[in-house]
Parts: sequence; structure tokens; C-alpha cells
Amino acid sequence: MTASYWEIGRRILEFEQGGEERAGYKQQLLKRLSHDLTSKFGRGFSVDNLELMRLFYSTYPPERISETLSRKLPAADTDRKSETVSRILSLDQLATAFSLSWSHYVHLMRSTRSTEERDFYEAEALRCGWSVRQLNRQINSAFYTRALLSKNKVALLHQAEQTEPGDLMTPEEAIKDPFVLEFLNLKDQYSESDLEDELIQHLADFLLELDDDFAFVGRQRRLRLDDTWFRIDLLFFHRRLKCLVVIDLKLEARRLTGPKSVGDI
Repeated sequence: MTASYWEIGRRILEFEQGGEERAGYKQQLLKRLSHDLTSKFGRGFSVDNLELMRLFYSTYPPERISETLSRKLPAADTDRKSETVSRILSLDQLATAFSLSWSHYVHLMRSTRSTEERDFYEAEALRCGWSVRQLNRQINSAFYTRALLSKNKVALLHQAEQTEPGDLMTPEEAIKDPFVLEFLNLKDQYSESDLEDELIQHLADFLLELDDDFAFVGRQRRLRLDDTWFRIDLLFFHRRLKCLVVIDLKLEARRLTGPKSVGDI
């Protein structure tokens, strides 16, 4: 996803915008692209998001990607001009240059003031496995400046590896909501069984949309709560939370159009 956003940013700046930075032209372009992309692919392509993608490409230009990949891939794979990196590499290969989540990169772009500071926090987030919340805490505590001025940098860097109670992920943060299920390609009106069948057929896509910590347990499982038995449509297990997650599909003959969320279902 992050690599795709970089490619969208490249397309906006190099092809659609022609490298121009005129504010009025840029805003009109982003509004038109937002409308076109949203009509074709659904939500996620607001003007603000497209601006972030454009900024992402500007912040991480091809020459920087080339340098990053030269450290991660065999020399033969990157021994070409840096300006052609995005043309010679697949999204999977390009994604190796972006080891953090999109939310991490958005925070890095918004909250750092120099390339050196951004590089430092990016490297530390990778080294220590920081969540976005931990990254935010370290930036707010001026960790970069303190590391530069510290006489005992090793001890300070070691402290960065420690977590605090506020860094722990809550269940609300771990379970994504809403879920976008437009990949099912169902028509405007469909039954509960149609939805369940399509979910099973696209289970791999569905698990990716949920989160990579979900494991599929089964469908139409019987579950007893107190003295009452229930039949669960879809049952999952969340590895980090160590709990079962129940998805009950109740359509009640309603017409559901557009992206669906668990709340809608």
C-alpha cells in the first residue's frame, strides 16, 4: 500500500502536474483526481490524502529510493539510473524501501523539521519496532535533539527500546473499523448467504482487510453463552489480543450500497 501511494505521488507530480508547483493549478488538479479516483476505486482518495501522497514522493525521491534499495537488494538489481527506479521495480520490490507503515511515514513527514531528523526517527522506529504512538511520544520528547546533545548516547538509545503503559495497543486500535468490503463485487441487493459465500471465496483478501493478526477459525460455528446456544456466521481469533472475534451477518433484507462496514452489517 505504501509503495502504491508513492507511485500515485510520482504520477501526480511528474505526469499530471508536469513538475509544476503552482498552488492554484495543483489544487484544481487534486480535486479532479480525487473525484475521478473516488468514482472508480471508492474512498481513500480525498484531496488531503492525495496531497500526502504527492508529498510522500517529494520527501522520498527516486534517488533516495535507489540508495535505500542498494543496501537491501543485490547490486545487479539497482545498478541503473535512479530516475528509472519506479519503472524497473515491481511494487513488491519497491515496498522493500518502505519498511514502516503508511501512518508512520505520514507522522514523519508532518512532525519532523529536517531530513536528518526524519532519517533518525525512521531508523529508530525500525530498530526499536516503535508503534505510531511510540514514534509520536519520542518526537514530542525531542528525542532527536536529546540524542545529539547527550554525552552517553548508548544509554539514551537503549532507553528508546523500552515501552511505557501508554504505548500498549487497545482493542479498539487493534480491530480495524470500518472494514471496506467492496472487493466482493456484489450487486446492490444480495442475501446473507451470498455475502457469506463471497467472503469465503475471498478469505485471503478479507483477512488482509481485517489485519494480519486475525486467524480464521470457521463458519457457522455453534457457541454457548450461559445457557443459550448461538450459531456464529464467521469466527476469528486475534493473536495479539488472544481472544475470539465474532462477525454476525444480519442484513434483514436491507439494500447495502457502497463500502460496507461491520457496523452496517
